Amino acid sequence: MLARFHSDWLAAPNASFLQGKQRGCGEASSMAPRMGGLLRRWKELLPGAPTHAGPGQRCRQAHHDGSTRAGRAAVSQLYQPFNLREDHAADPESKPDDLTCRSQKLMLQAGLICPAQNGCYYYMPYTVRAMEKLIRVIDRAMQGIGGQKVNMPSLNPAELWRASGRWDIMGRELFRLADRHDQEYCLGPTHEEIVTRLVASQAALSYKQLPLLLYQITRKFRDEPKPRFGLLRSREFYMKDMYTFDTSEKAARQTYSLVCDAYCSMFNRLGLSILKVQADTGSIGGTTSHEFQLPASIGEDRLVVCPGCKFSANAETINFDLTDCPVCHGKLTKTRGIEVGHAFYLGTKYSSVFNATFQDAESKHVLAEMGCYGLGVTRILAASVEVLSTEDRIRWPSLIAPYQVCLIPPKKGSKEEVGVALMESLYDDIADGVPQVKGDVILDDRVHWTIGKRLKDANILGYPYVVIAGKKVLNTPAEFEVWSQNTGEVLFLTKEGVIELLSKVQVP
Repeated sequence: MLARFHSDWLAAPNASFLQGKQRGCGEASSMAPRMGGLLRRWKELLPGAPTHAGPGQRCRQAHHDGSTRAGRAAVSQLYQPFNLREDHAADPESKPDDLTCRSQKLMLQAGLICPAQNGCYYYMPYTVRAMEKLIRVIDRAMQGIGGQKVNMPSLNPAELWRASGRWDIMGRELFRLADRHDQEYCLGPTHEEIVTRLVASQAALSYKQLPLLLYQITRKFRDEPKPRFGLLRSREFYMKDMYTFDTSEKAARQTYSLVCDAYCSMFNRLGLSILKVQADTGSIGGTTSHEFQLPASIGEDRLVVCPGCKFSANAETINFDLTDCPVCHGKLTKTRGIEVGHAFYLGTKYSSVFNATFQDAESKHVLAEMGCYGLGVTRILAASVEVLSTEDRIRWPSLIAPYQVCLIPPKKGSKEEVGVALMESLYDDIADGVPQVKGDVILDDRVHWTIGKRLKDANILGYPYVVIAGKKVLNTPAEFEVWSQNTGEVLFLTKEGVIELLSKVQVP
């Protein structure tokens, strides 16, 4: 009977089947229009149900990821707290005068981050997309040199940190806590102790398995005395930390150079001009250290650079008042930078404490030579915005922009309204014809807004390409207005021209 009802219902136009069955049923008949509407909606969802959408139209039901049932990502469906835009003081721990950092202002204004408490933020969907792309870039760089990805506990036993001496050295920067059994722990800002204990537990580690490069990308914690500059200095952040184990000092220094070169190549791929500078080893220790600094006026580190011999150093390691380079005696220039990466040659500082050894060719147990290498994932995001953006427009490294392309159809009721269907068709043609940007296109379907208002949004959010269905969509053939946000170039292209342009886009 159910099967017969199903087939009769699907065959019935609109709610006539229901109304025919209820004819003469008194009160029930008055419910028919409402029930009919509900059943029509159900009918659309049943397998094999016919669609009543007109030519070129697609169902607009939203999925949880902001896409429509047709697979089109739509701005109207993404969770974005636009109410933060005009309220730069939305950070409960900041006064308006404190927001002196461009990236913090823009990311709050655009709703990319939302303050949770002092030094902690919600990362909103656009920011998460950018971060996931950056992680793919980092994964590619680390795995390209033999790195193996792991995931280690954030909760670190105090006994390990006491053994290394860092429980006291780190001081109040460590978030410390005790469990119900009065066992003490810290939330790890770095993981030298715990990774070394892991390797030490593998008694049968052979020299043939070295070098061993283990890395993770996880949330880290540091009790900053005064968090500031948004994601540039926060209490909770994402970091990539790699730990390497080698058979000798010579091999370990070769690995050190390998990782540093991979960092430089990665930043070059992102289009970021990085300085590799001599640095202090600080609380992590070791005998050699280099920072990777992104020059910026709001940078907290003072740097000295020699344009001639490429010598560069953090002022912590050299007299900042020096005018001549200690290497070539050329004139030093001074600048400021944002630290986005760090490398340390550790030697046996940690392997000797935890007895992390390997068996050499003669089956003797030898201490492993170690290095550690960090990248501030969320700091790279914010620092990129800081140095690439203008005062009112976010610019991302193209590889990690949340979306590569934003399509803006005409306003509803305008004479160019025919462009709405053309823009939806263009979306589908890009998805089909440019596979590298499939899933990287978003449709600004808020057609009750003017094109100008949506373009202003697109500018602040930093899409590399914005495609507008303006007056020229009425031409034959239709032409779209294409804004290349990173170059400032504006082109008028046919559908085929748009697809050809986007086919050159690089992805992580």
